[in-house]
Amino acid sequence: MCGFAGLVDWSERKTREELCAVINTLADTVCHRGPDDAGEWVDERAGVALGFRRLAILDLSASGHQPMLSRDGRFALVFNGEIYNHLEMRAEVASGRDTAWRGHSDTETLLACFDAWGVRKTLERAAGMFALMLWDRRDRRVYLARDRFGEKPLYYGWTRQAFVAGSELKTLTTYPGFDNEIDRGALALYLQYSSVPAPYSIYKNIYKLEPGCLLSLSAEAATTPPESAPFAPVNDPGLTIDRYWSLADAAREAQAYPIDDERAAVDDLHSVLADAVRLQSIADVPLGAFLSGGIDSSLIVALMQAQSNRRVSTFTIGFEERGFNEADYARAVARHLGTDHTEQYVSAAEARELIPTLPDLYSEPFADSSQIPTHLVSKVARRHVTVALSGDGGDEIFGGYNRYTWAPRVWNRVRWLPRPLRAGLSDGIQRLPSRWWDAAARVAPRPLKVARLGEKMYKLAYRLRRAGNVDQFYKTLATIWPSDDPVVRGVAHGPAPLDRIMAAHRMERAVERWMLWDTLTYLPDDILHKVDRASMGVGLETRAPFLDHRVAELAWRLPPRMKIRDGKGKWILRELLYRYVPPSLVERPKMGFAVPIDTWLRGPLREWAEDLLNESRLNEEGYFDPLPIRRKWTEHLSGTRDWQHELWAVLMFQAWHDAQPR
Repeated sequence: MCGFAGLVDWSERKTREELCAVINTLADTVCHRGPDDAGEWVDERAGVALGFRRLAILDLSASGHQPMLSRDGRFALVFNGEIYNHLEMRAEVASGRDTAWRGHSDTETLLACFDAWGVRKTLERAAGMFALMLWDRRDRRVYLARDRFGEKPLYYGWTRQAFVAGSELKTLTTYPGFDNEIDRGALALYLQYSSVPAPYSIYKNIYKLEPGCLLSLSAEAATTPPESAPFAPVNDPGLTIDRYWSLADAAREAQAYPIDDERAAVDDLHSVLADAVRLQSIADVPLGAFLSGGIDSSLIVALMQAQSNRRVSTFTIGFEERGFNEADYARAVARHLGTDHTEQYVSAAEARELIPTLPDLYSEPFADSSQIPTHLVSKVARRHVTVALSGDGGDEIFGGYNRYTWAPRVWNRVRWLPRPLRAGLSDGIQRLPSRWWDAAARVAPRPLKVARLGEKMYKLAYRLRRAGNVDQFYKTLATIWPSDDPVVRGVAHGPAPLDRIMAAHRMERAVERWMLWDTLTYLPDDILHKVDRASMGVGLETRAPFLDHRVAELAWRLPPRMKIRDGKGKWILRELLYRYVPPSLVERPKMGFAVPIDTWLRGPLREWAEDLLNESRLNEEGYFDPLPIRRKWTEHLSGTRDWQHELWAVLMFQAWHDAQPR
């Protein structure tokens, strides 16, 4: 995995030396993503510069050096990611052609395919995770592309009459004289979702390319930003954004060919997922896997070990706090599968020491607190391997989130209540201390044993009164600060990405709508964003076999009963896993990957948080209305409410804002 930067700046007619200096400054911001090699390439006449920082995974020789030119010199490419089927593509593109390969990198394969098939067809054929910037010297056009699910990040935008792009936001903000304003509309969206959703970024005129999209920009249009956020599709002579792959379309096409036989479905999934694991286990460097002991990671590790003639390296971390430690479960699965398992316990103090580093690690406000343990386990893995497979994507694609099962049940029981009665029920739930709910969960029947039930009940109660139908209810469960709870001053923005997707992509069954929406929004904007920054911050490449598009397309051929059954999600994944691991080792309430932010804010983080949430400071900075924030802070400290997620979102913005150069 690697990092890159690119720019088109022909308005000021910079010299070659000036372009080289700027592009290297930008690329140096992502040197943690690529510590093994560095390179730059400049087209002075066009004002184009590309910079690269390489983490060598395939073809460790100089033949994999980037930026890389096509054989005829037409294309110049910087490419971050892996094309898992590139050898198959290479064989096909070389058939009947005089192709002299310089090495065996997937970057070189892409360039040959771009030349032979065109950019879009090449992307349609590629199976992998990637972000890339391509300069077509003949047609004077820039191309940007991002993988189907958004595993790899790609920012782009306009500043000071230049077009800039790169792997992380700080790559763009390092451009000399960068002075783009904070986008208050994007800030409001961030508070809702704990991350800034694509295509927005926290800055005006800087955007994220949406997953599965191809952007094409003429050199002449590189000085003029669009008038509004560019959701795909965009059709303009100077700027086009198109989807070369659509999950929604793929899902609808797959549903036309359902698999009704359960045994055949498990066999088909076994074949496709095992092949995805095989392809993603190809590397010229040490490779391992994260292992939490849950369904997703255990299945990936089981398939890896079944295909390997050596013990697979697996990694987990443990915590001292009860209710947050999965190390025992991971150890049991590792012992059963015979992996070479590394386990490291982390103290609460060690976890909290990471907090000051988060603004630089993410370079954009981000408030999913599992960012902390994800970075810690990445650090442990990086001491032993350069690539780690993960179970990301299993929850969204195979119905793993608890809310998929209990949201319909709750809604069906309360929907007949008038809103005033629902509000009263909500107040009643919140009056009971969180510890009472947690205690009730411990003695409840197995289907009701939910980890951190008190936190979930507070979240449920707070949102019950806000929904008019089941989809609105689900949307409230997917948000932190509700959109009708004004916090950001001076907000002006259109419908959020989730609102657009909810309106555009309808399916007959509610649970299928929710899985689709989560895969299109929560997965790339939160989960994959978190994992990429946490792992690449230590130079570790992560791969997610569940996000092979063939796996996802197969999943959408399955009826809901093969995903959710008897109050539990991921039925088919469990059935496949049981071929390798006995149910007793993996069947337990879903925990997630969390840290006790709620108690930390009342204890060791209290002074830090109080400073960032100071009313005078909030008023002076002018981004937030202090009243609702201070009210939640007071209630949280008293223990009457659990507002950890809402407060953490504000705190992470404040910490990020503090870290920005003035």
